[in-house]
Amino acid sequence: MIMATLHPEELAAPLDLLLTSATKPFARRMMPDQAWARMAASLATQPGTVLERGKELARELGSIAAGDCDLAPQRADKRFSDPAWQQNPVLHRIMQGYLAASDTAEKLFSDADLDWRDEARMRFVFDNAIEGLAPTNNPLISPLGWKAMIDTGGLSAVRGLKAFARDMMSSPRVPAMVEPDAYTVGETVAVTKGAVVLQTRMFELIQYAPQTPTVHSVPLLMVPPVINKYYIMDIAPGRSMIEYFVQQGQQVFAISWRNPQARHKDWDVNAYGAAIIEAIDAVRAITGAAGTHLMASCSGGIITAMTAAHLAETGDGDKVASLTLAVTVLDQDRAGFASAAMSDRAAQAAIATSARKGYLDGKAMAEMFAWLRPTDLVWRYWVNNYVQGRSPAAFDVLFWNADTTRMAAALHRDMVLMGLNNSLVTPGAASMLGTPVDLSKITCDAYVIGGIADHISPWQATYRSAKLLGSKDNRYVLSTSGHIAALVNPPGNPKASYRIAQVQDGTPEQWLAEAEKSSDSWWPDYVAWLAERSGDDVEAPRTLGAEGFVATGPAPGTYVLQK
Repeated sequence: MIMATLHPEELAAPLDLLLTSATKPFARRMMPDQAWARMAASLATQPGTVLERGKELARELGSIAAGDCDLAPQRADKRFSDPAWQQNPVLHRIMQGYLAASDTAEKLFSDADLDWRDEARMRFVFDNAIEGLAPTNNPLISPLGWKAMIDTGGLSAVRGLKAFARDMMSSPRVPAMVEPDAYTVGETVAVTKGAVVLQTRMFELIQYAPQTPTVHSVPLLMVPPVINKYYIMDIAPGRSMIEYFVQQGQQVFAISWRNPQARHKDWDVNAYGAAIIEAIDAVRAITGAAGTHLMASCSGGIITAMTAAHLAETGDGDKVASLTLAVTVLDQDRAGFASAAMSDRAAQAAIATSARKGYLDGKAMAEMFAWLRPTDLVWRYWVNNYVQGRSPAAFDVLFWNADTTRMAAALHRDMVLMGLNNSLVTPGAASMLGTPVDLSKITCDAYVIGGIADHISPWQATYRSAKLLGSKDNRYVLSTSGHIAALVNPPGNPKASYRIAQVQDGTPEQWLAEAEKSSDSWWPDYVAWLAERSGDDVEAPRTLGAEGFVATGPAPGTYVLQK
């Protein structure tokens, strides 16, 4: 059960792998199914163990009622930090009773000894049930709620009810993590200077203005996820990956995907692969370079890897100077909850749902992700917004996370089927633009990044994915924190660290034991790695674009503003 309160950057993440569960309402995901039945059957074979757990709980509750129990929350559990939970005898016993019952439920969960798939499915149910029943969430019990009502003369209750009604009226039906007007794209987020130098039906290509007298001759093209706005790479001054790379003399380009509508339902993986190739060719034409570095993340990384394999197959592999994959899962065997929740029946149902609409709604995936981390993404804001009647604090990454986009139905179908069949691990099992995908034919140098606390793209899966590449120089970097904090990780954070080593033949755990640990961010290591592969420095361009690629407007462009 998740108890620790996480840093806000760890709370937001793209939803690239949750493509089947996002089409199913939360209530249906909580209803009994075969996983419940198998868990019940497993416990039924252990009547002695179940009886003993019941006796332990009864003894604990008796001790609590008598005031002789020393049960206390874990140090990292901030839900019970208000002094009233310790000082008020009634609240103190309610807290201890909840902790005792939660501990018993966790022990029974372990006793069931489920296989990995049922364990992941039932973990979702257990976490949401246990966290939802916490007395801290109950407005009739919560001391924070009563104190807020006293302090505001009852206004906090009115504000809380209004916020609850607003959030439940539309998707995603979870407490708002940030106010919709907390930031403005292009003014307070996504502010690094640049220009749109190419606009197609599917994407805008942004070239960023150099900030150094000379630049590396080999450019960098950044490919974002297809289900999120690109500006997580340019989130805010001082924390922007794009800003940092430009300041280090790198020529940086970025794709900004169009937010597809129902009329774009036929945009499939091939269409996105062709778009990436079009962007690569544009970058090469503008800079005069023979090839470009590619840096892609999440679902963008999956499509980019397939595109690189296609280029290698067709003899155009030199167009890719190096390949960087960030929090990208190519080998989806046991890759977290998404893999566990995926079945042929669920996949076909999800595909049919998006086909009817023409797209998969990003808000549905935002809701799904929230319930994966109920303490931090639902109940934390439930207490703040509804029980205390307060507005959520402004945080740019959470604003980006709420700025959802859609996924075209055809791409959703392709991604779901690739995940269901784990197609990319078998050469030729998937195709890109008419050629078989064989990731081992990608021989350019590779830099692969994982997050040690990433629950969307487990780092072990990203490491296994790195082993699929045929690169002779294949470097794996394991960053601290989760899916987004592993990337939005500027230098200067005393709590940050990373492990780095070449990809080996052994297990992820063996790699972890042998990898060198360094403090601070991996960004400096990455720009140094790029610089070694970026050729001679040349004079920085005085204007953006080139003949045939005239700058049509400033960054961040227009597609990023589409809702």
